[in-house]
Amino acid sequence: MFVKSRGEHASKHVLPKNLALLLCFASFCAGMFFSNRTWMVPDAKGIPWTSRTGGKQFVDYDPNIVLKNEGNNSGDISGSQHSILTMDKAISDLEIKLMASRAERETIQKDPMISEGVKNIESTLKRKYFMVIGINTAFSSHKRRDSVRATWMPQAEKRKKLEEETGIIIRFVIGHSSTSGGILDKAIEAEEKVHGDFLRLQHVEGYLELSAKTKTYFATAVSLWDAEFYVKVDDDIHVNLATLGVTLARHSKKPRVYIGCMKSGPVLARKGVKYHEPEYWKFGEVGNKYFRHATGQLYAISKDLATYIFINQKLVQLLNEALVLVVRCMCSNRSSNFIYLLMPPVIIVMLCLRNVLHKYANEDVSLGAWFIGLDVEHVDDRRLCCGTPPDCEWKAQAGNICAASFDWRCSGICRSVERIMEVHERCGEDKNALWSANFVQTIRTSS
Repeated sequence: MFVKSRGEHASKHVLPKNLALLLCFASFCAGMFFSNRTWMVPDAKGIPWTSRTGGKQFVDYDPNIVLKNEGNNSGDISGSQHSILTMDKAISDLEIKLMASRAERETIQKDPMISEGVKNIESTLKRKYFMVIGINTAFSSHKRRDSVRATWMPQAEKRKKLEEETGIIIRFVIGHSSTSGGILDKAIEAEEKVHGDFLRLQHVEGYLELSAKTKTYFATAVSLWDAEFYVKVDDDIHVNLATLGVTLARHSKKPRVYIGCMKSGPVLARKGVKYHEPEYWKFGEVGNKYFRHATGQLYAISKDLATYIFINQKLVQLLNEALVLVVRCMCSNRSSNFIYLLMPPVIIVMLCLRNVLHKYANEDVSLGAWFIGLDVEHVDDRRLCCGTPPDCEWKAQAGNICAASFDWRCSGICRSVERIMEVHERCGEDKNALWSANFVQTIRTSS
């Protein structure tokens, strides 16, 4: 393009507008293409540099030189810059490990023998069970546990067969003593080595802590086993497992179901009596009764309700961890104004949600209270609370076998260690009933 004179534009040899735009775009692409391959990085010791390989960015530096430079000249690289460099190095290491992990996974998938083994492990982890039965027990109940093992609870290989073939998990449920690693805990550990039938909870045992133990049991069980139902049983009652399974299977299609012998006992306001309720005033005038709830000897809840308890338990745990983290940050020298702004709302939320699932004096009342405001179906089934002989015996002879038997006056079988064998012989179901039962399971697909 030529210029005739100052301020006068040339009228000849002017490139078309579209062609000019095309040339600019081609120049830009060429520049990007060559600069991405011929980028020369200065070789200077102690200076971080970046390079690109396959579209990924890596960071390399000499931390010793950086620290040395910081000691000699604090103005060169600040503490925050060093933190950024350290983080970049960690990200680089993670990217390398990720690529190695992907390569290893591809190798495993190509090997048929290794791949089959991995599939078997994954199928075991994703196993669906029918019901998990937790037998509530205490440190002093060793003889009760042995009496249960000798009657209705399968042992050793039979218990493993029960889990594999019928999808029924049975465990004695117990926490820890107030003295960690004490003689009581060691006795349970020794018993566990012999029988292998315990579920240890992150819970400190105590009679006044039964509500907390129940909550921890359901939260722990649903996190370990994916089952249709979760059952709580006392260690001084007799259970017919096949009859219990058939009873629960009738409600397997219901999303939120709470099954047991429903009752509405009196709220005991007088101090010093057994089952005293300190919060009796919440239930109206003295002499009023509790809302309907399942009696504590045996009850079952569906997976959705157990998950509800787990989520609330986990929420409180996460809030506790968040509070500890915020406090640690405030106590450190690296705390920022953001931490001070975050602290008040965390404390407020923590205090509001500390007791999301409120615990009353009696654990069966507490469980009923957790579901009272939810869309839950309460199922009152009297086969879960038959009396001991002759009651359960007459019903068995009539073809109406009981799922559970105990004495109401004792809140369990009176002198259960001596009498549970008698109850088992007179009211127990057929020996082959458990192995021939066909529990109707409807495994719901989780979203």
